[in-house]
Amino acid sequence: MLEFIRSDLAEFAAYNTRHTDHSHLVDHPLDRLDVNENPYDLPAELKQKLAWTWQNEIESNRYPDGGYLALKDAIAQYAGTFTAQNISVGNGSDELIRSILMCTCLNGEGSILVANPTFSMYGILAKTLGIPVVSVDRTKNFAIDLPAAQNAIETQSIRVVFVVHPNSPTGNALTQAEIEWLRNLPQNILVVIDEAYFEFSQTTLAGELLDHANWVILRTFSKAFRLAAHRVGYAIAHPEMIAALEKMRLPFNLPSFSIAAARLALSERDLLLAVVAEILEQRAIVYEKLKQLPALQLWQSAANFIYARSSQNLEELTETLRQQGTIIRHTGGGLRITIGTPDENTRMFDRLKALLTE
Repeated sequence: MLEFIRSDLAEFAAYNTRHTDHSHLVDHPLDRLDVNENPYDLPAELKQKLAWTWQNEIESNRYPDGGYLALKDAIAQYAGTFTAQNISVGNGSDELIRSILMCTCLNGEGSILVANPTFSMYGILAKTLGIPVVSVDRTKNFAIDLPAAQNAIETQSIRVVFVVHPNSPTGNALTQAEIEWLRNLPQNILVVIDEAYFEFSQTTLAGELLDHANWVILRTFSKAFRLAAHRVGYAIAHPEMIAALEKMRLPFNLPSFSIAAARLALSERDLLLAVVAEILEQRAIVYEKLKQLPALQLWQSAANFIYARSSQNLEELTETLRQQGTIIRHTGGGLRITIGTPDENTRMFDRLKALLTE
C-alpha cells in the first residue's frame, strides 16, 4: 500500500456498484432488480423537454446556479409547509449523509448510531471519515431494539441517530414506539430520518419536523421520480442545520442538467408518480407469489422492494440468478428484491422458484 494513504483504508471495501457493469457477464439483457430503481424511464415527451432545455437554456461553458433557489423553492412547495431556508440539495442523498457526518461528528466529537440491517452507506461513510459507528440489532420483525438503542444513547457519545422510514433492506416503516423514542431523544442528538421511499410508503414525519430542531429528513429523486441517473437528493431541516450543511457542500455540486431534470420532475409529478400505484400493485402480486415458496421467509414491505430470508446459500443463489439474467441483492442476511415491470417480476419469480425447488 502506498505509504501516504491512510493505513485503515485497507480495511474498507468500496460500495458495490457491480450491477451497472454487466456486459461481460451474460450475453442477454439483465433485469436489474437489486438497487430499488424505478423500472420505468422518463416518458419520451419529458426527455424531449429536457433535450430542449439542454440545447436552448444550458450553457456548457458556465457553472450551474450554485444557490439552487428555484429548485429549493420547488422542493419546499412539494414537501409541505417549508421554505428554501429549510432545504439543502446534494449529489444524491449520499453527499448529504457525508455532509451531516462532517458537520456533527468530525474531530472526535461523537459517534453515530444505526440499527442493522439498514442502509450501509451510513456506516461506510462514517468509517471513511474516522467516525465511530455504534450498532444495535433489530427484533424478528426488524423493529429497532429500543432498550439496546437507549442504552447506547446513555452510555456512549452518540451525536447522530440514523433511521430509514421505511427501512432498507427490510421494508418496514417506523413503528409508533420507534417514532415516540425519536421524539424524546435529547436535543443534543441529531435524528436523521431517511425517507428515500416516501412516495411508495406515503408515510412521512415531515409534518413534525418544524417542531424538532434536531431532526433532518432526507429524500431523493432517484426512486419514484425516476431520476437515478441524475443524482439529486435533498434534506429538509431547521434553517440553522441547513446553514451548516451548506458550509459542507462542495461548490456547484449539482450539474445544470440534473437541476433542470429535478425541476421538470416536480412540475410533472402527477405524470411521473402515476406509476407508483402500478408498482405497489405489482408488489402485492409478487409477494403473494413468493409466499408459495416454502424455502422463503417473507416480510411485508412499505417500499418498492420485498425482503426475504432463506436457509439456502444466498451468495450462490444470487450469482446463478445473475447468470440467468435477473439481479437481486444479497444483503443484511437476506434477499432484497426490487419490484420491476410485470415481465421482469415474472421472470424473476420463475427463475427463483426453479432454483429453490431443485
